[in-house]
Amino acid sequence: MKNKKRVTDRRVTISHISWKAFIATFVVLCLLSALQAVLFSSLMYGINVPIQYVIFMMLYWAVISFLFCFITKHQISNKYDEPMRRLSEAAGQVADGDFSVWAEPIHKGDKKDYLDAMFEDFNKMVAQLGKIETLQNDFIASVSHEFKTPLAIIQSYTLMLQKDDLSPEERKEYSDTLVLASQKLSVLVANILKLNKLESQEIVAGAEPYDLCRQLCDCALSFEPIWEEKNINFGVEIKEQAIIHADESLLEIVWNNLISNALKFTDPNGTVMLKQYSDNDTVTVSVSDTGCGISDEAIERIFDKFYQGDTSRSQEGNGLGLALSLRAAQLSDGTISVMSSLGTGTTFTVCLNRKFGN
Repeated sequence: MKNKKRVTDRRVTISHISWKAFIATFVVLCLLSALQAVLFSSLMYGINVPIQYVIFMMLYWAVISFLFCFITKHQISNKYDEPMRRLSEAAGQVADGDFSVWAEPIHKGDKKDYLDAMFEDFNKMVAQLGKIETLQNDFIASVSHEFKTPLAIIQSYTLMLQKDDLSPEERKEYSDTLVLASQKLSVLVANILKLNKLESQEIVAGAEPYDLCRQLCDCALSFEPIWEEKNINFGVEIKEQAIIHADESLLEIVWNNLISNALKFTDPNGTVMLKQYSDNDTVTVSVSDTGCGISDEAIERIFDKFYQGDTSRSQEGNGLGLALSLRAAQLSDGTISVMSSLGTGTTFTVCLNRKFGN
């Protein structure tokens, strides 16, 4: 955080060292001195303490009390108040929406205390908040862009359908275009709502035992018309049965999206493989294809909302499928990893805990 002119926060109304603290310290020291005098008098009979001595001792302890309070206040101010003031100012800037704040820790190197740890955690928190704000802004921009295209198509083709001199063929063509645009818009809205529910955990994973192999077969067979149309060699290597404890509807999102992407990005006469293997604790499912592959740069963002690495096929989706799959797998106590090379193909691997929720 940049150095700024010190500003006193009006909310801070308490001083660590006050006149009350000074008086209390003075009284305690005087009592201790008086106790010492009483003990000394009990041993030395017949000695009267002159009044001048008493006054001198009171002045002496007053000076000692003042010095004690001054040094204590100075130490507290340097070690506690000043760092907390800087942290408070930084927190105020964050509260006003400035996520570029960075609070410099008190000590550097290996010698750190809890205040330094607090400053480091604060900086991490601010950085994370900045990322969240950026993602939120990107999300809004992406949603607006994704809505704009189908809405523009619907608007323009609706106006064209109002013409009286259209042939039946043209009218059917425009109607089909409207249907496709409205379907894409409907799918986009459904995926956004579903992703929002997953991220806000409104959809709670309800783990129940079921046969994962049966589910994989059902999901694969639902895409049979697509792989037959593209003449894709769809291979399957799965066991006869694999019982897991998980939310069946959540994992169905994962398999449908992975298989759909593999078929979409694989050219005709290519190959897609669905494999499943397991041990006593985990079940692993992989979906491989011989498609166009994914660049290293794209892999880093492949699970981001609305990100589409292959822009030539962006019209076939809305960039939410993998974001949905990742969140669904995480809610099922699973992980998704990806390995790919350009021009060779891609493999998505999902690892699940057999006993999640059990």
